[in-house]
Amino acid sequence: MPTQAQPLVLVPFIDGVADTPSSSGAQIALVSPNRGETYALMLDTPAGQVQAAVASAQRAYLAHRRVALAQRAAWLHAAAAALEAAVPELVEMLIADIGKPRRAAQFEAQRSAAFLRMTAAQVLVLGGETVPVDAAANGAGRVGFTRRVPYGVVAAVTPFNAPINLLVQKVGPALAVGNAVVVKPHPTGARIALRVAALFAQAGLPAGLFNVVTGDREPARLLVSDPNVAAVTFTGGTLAGDALVRAAGAKKFVAELGSNAANIVLADADIADAAKRIASAAFEASGQQCISAQRVIVEAPVYEAFLAAFVNAARVLRVGEAADDTTDVGPMISSAAADRVMGMIAEAIAQGGRYALEPTRRDCIVSPGIVVDVPRRAQMWCDEAFGPVAIVERAASVDEALALANDSPFGLQGALFTASLASAMRFSEEFDVGSLWVNEASRFRLDMYPFGGVKRSGFGREGVRYALEEMSQLKFTGIRFQ
Repeated sequence: MPTQAQPLVLVPFIDGVADTPSSSGAQIALVSPNRGETYALMLDTPAGQVQAAVASAQRAYLAHRRVALAQRAAWLHAAAAALEAAVPELVEMLIADIGKPRRAAQFEAQRSAAFLRMTAAQVLVLGGETVPVDAAANGAGRVGFTRRVPYGVVAAVTPFNAPINLLVQKVGPALAVGNAVVVKPHPTGARIALRVAALFAQAGLPAGLFNVVTGDREPARLLVSDPNVAAVTFTGGTLAGDALVRAAGAKKFVAELGSNAANIVLADADIADAAKRIASAAFEASGQQCISAQRVIVEAPVYEAFLAAFVNAARVLRVGEAADDTTDVGPMISSAAADRVMGMIAEAIAQGGRYALEPTRRDCIVSPGIVVDVPRRAQMWCDEAFGPVAIVERAASVDEALALANDSPFGLQGALFTASLASAMRFSEEFDVGSLWVNEASRFRLDMYPFGGVKRSGFGREGVRYALEEMSQLKFTGIRFQ
């Protein structure tokens, strides 16, 4: 009788190799959301090994801090080529590990390689400026200039929902400007993060510049609090961000945190177009993106027409298995996540909300849900759902629509649908978000604009040029020549 294969054991990646600690820590079972099967055991990296990963990165940073800019760009281009060659493998990992539907997984893997190439190109034109120090009388006979320099060791804590893309969004800019990086991925993204790090190493990135520690909360806390970590970049929930900020102390911290994205539809909007785009933004990726549409605020004259179109657009989306090429809405990351979302919906209904489209559940797969008449005190209005559910709310006027959109402690990215330039400019001024799209839904994102939040949605910006600036610091030099 054949013996059952043992699950893969995931261990830290340090100095270019998988590194097994001499005294192993606890192991965490990683369960695929597709079939509920354990596909790997992950080491909860002990303190000594976290310190070893940071020490390795510090040595690598010091050894390579004077490497030419052209060489750093070449490393990123080589890594991009390695990712491109590995796209089929990475797609299967995204499907198996996080339940990402095949088309979305293909897009993420290809986008990640493209992002590295964009970063390599942008860093070549990232410069400083001359400072007119002789504008002060006692600055005569002197010149001054600034340039951008690295921090040293950067800690990157990454989420599960885009485990390749949101990893390279942090690693690429940090490496491009001369830092070394230690990544602590979300447990369900750990196998993918380790594979990406190995691909960078195989492409020629020197050992130690990109290390990975595995585990859950404690390795993350140990990593960001290490005194040799000079900067932290984090994507995840707001409460987790609060905890990591406290652990990190006084050091550079970039954070993309929670959201509750409002999408506003005014009476002059193209209703059919808005309904289709917002349905995609709300329900694809199973709503598990920080900028997924959650609150849809519709001006009263078009409320009924929009709601009918929105329900129809949601029903058209194909709900099914992640491996199916036609699937739009696949499984959520875990049964616990599906439980949480279904509980949030039930609470809203118990408080007076009504279904416009009732969701169904099979294991980790939750179909799109649309709820109306949700009271302001309901968790679904106040907090981030992070699931395939949306609220549709009526607004009596443009003023009320704006007030409802701002009725949130979050402010990451929002959307407005309107034919009026005046309305677009008003919301640009008064809608409290870090990014606003007009006539595009809130989940739309490109990599060249500054992306980040206000209020409880975080601080700092990502996006190619802006991430390069966040991962480097200005240094001034003045010279007296007379």
